[in-house]
Amino acid sequence: MPAEGNQVVKAPPRMEEKVSEATSATESPHRNTLKKSQQLLDEALEFCTASQDFWAHGDFENAIASLDQAYSLILQADTNDDPKLIQQKEDIRFMISKRMLEIYASQHTVVNGNHDAIPMVMNRHVRREINLFKGAERNFFIRAYKRSGRYRMRILKALKEAGLPEELSWLPLIESGFNVKALSRARALGLWQFIPSTGYKFGLKRDQWIDERMDVDKSTQAAIAYLRELHNIFGDWCTVLAAYNCGEGKVLRVIRNQNINYLDNFWDLFEKLPWETARYVPRFLAALFIVNNPKQFGLDLTDPDPPCEWEVVTTSKQLHLADIAKVLGMSEKSLVMLNPELRYKITPPTSYELKIPEGKRSLLIAKMDKLPAYIPSSRLYSYHRVRPGETLSQLARRYHTSVRAISNMNNIRRENFIRAGRRLKIPTGRRWPVYVATSKASSLQSKSIEYHVRRGDSLWLLARRYKTNIQQIMRLNGMKSTRLHIGQKLIIPKGTHQPPPRGSTAKYRVKRGDSPYQIAMRHNMKLERFLRLNKLTPRSKIYPGQVFLVDVE
Repeated sequence: MPAEGNQVVKAPPRMEEKVSEATSATESPHRNTLKKSQQLLDEALEFCTASQDFWAHGDFENAIASLDQAYSLILQADTNDDPKLIQQKEDIRFMISKRMLEIYASQHTVVNGNHDAIPMVMNRHVRREINLFKGAERNFFIRAYKRSGRYRMRILKALKEAGLPEELSWLPLIESGFNVKALSRARALGLWQFIPSTGYKFGLKRDQWIDERMDVDKSTQAAIAYLRELHNIFGDWCTVLAAYNCGEGKVLRVIRNQNINYLDNFWDLFEKLPWETARYVPRFLAALFIVNNPKQFGLDLTDPDPPCEWEVVTTSKQLHLADIAKVLGMSEKSLVMLNPELRYKITPPTSYELKIPEGKRSLLIAKMDKLPAYIPSSRLYSYHRVRPGETLSQLARRYHTSVRAISNMNNIRRENFIRAGRRLKIPTGRRWPVYVATSKASSLQSKSIEYHVRRGDSLWLLARRYKTNIQQIMRLNGMKSTRLHIGQKLIIPKGTHQPPPRGSTAKYRVKRGDSPYQIAMRHNMKLERFLRLNKLTPRSKIYPGQVFLVDVE
């Protein structure tokens, strides 16, 4: 029944409504904070956009001011542990840092001559490295400086043509001591110390016969391309050198983790870099100070070695450098020094630009056809997984070989130390090179094919497939045993069987530890070709058991 005056009496609120109101009252400040933070981040993004516009019109001052304002805004944003806002804030902070580096980089001009394109900073870190070069590393520095004469003028010329600072011509002194065959613990090789993957990225070929990381001219061009790429990212040459040492990814991560809005100076991030990388730049600057004025720092530097000068002769068959050196009237050691990229002192079976002393070209061309051809025999080895406590001496005795043979086959520099778990190649027989006269070699090549052993192959199967016999295959390859190894290269007499046509493909099943790069290299393919053939991207992951297409030689 209605109350007096027809007033409606409201029922008391239900318990659910009370709980909802209380929760809403509690969550409202949280939502407001998140909303305000989102607005601050949106505004910071607008300032980043404005900075880009200022930069495009050449107004560097306002471009930098806009980034400063953007950074002050993201500092005010309270993310309240909201994952979405945390990620947005981090992304904007990284964008500001990177944009600041780009703006400063655009103001740098690369100069040559006697100008200091690389700032010559003297501080306690540089002084420490100078003292090391004067003391404990004195002999290393003097030897490296002496070797620099062989190659530095070629490097200097290439840097000038590329428009990069001339000071970089001394970088190999720090990287390798100007030792063209220097090999680091990280498997970096050559004057410029490329690891295989980076060398591959910048066009350095590495196969059974050649490793272009040791080619002076080609590795220098690769280094120039890499340094230019890094300079486009960082702008500051000292930061570029740090990235050259440890990779741009690591330096960018350090920049991203800083609690400052930007880094326009290498010394801002010096303390945050790995010790070896942080030391790298002061070490380089120390070397520059010394070579520019050695007497000031108490070093008596001897005259550098005379420059290596050469001319080129193109070869298309396999020749041993010892035979070529004999024809040219020079030592094999001197010829090896001109062609350090040849891994076994033998020219490859494909076209190769052989470097010889100036003035010897006509002599070699005249006698080229009379040089004995080299036909590689099978490479006999087995694998051994190192167990804790094993030594190379023990393995050499067990497999009836020598410590030196195992070391050479596995590029081991410290023969008194091997790591447990490492997979070693162990020589199980001699490598029997076969030398034949050129006319005979041509006959053999025209009547035979090159074959790479695959899983399940045997001499009997190969002889049957190619309409020949086991004895002929063994004799042609200098084999003393019928044992085959996967990947072994054989010369097989031609029969009625024809090899697959050029451009053919085969299926390959991925094994544990494989990567697209490794598979491509194993099948003499460009990485881009392998990825495109199998519809992969550079970020694709592959797994054991997957089947991909590879080129057939």
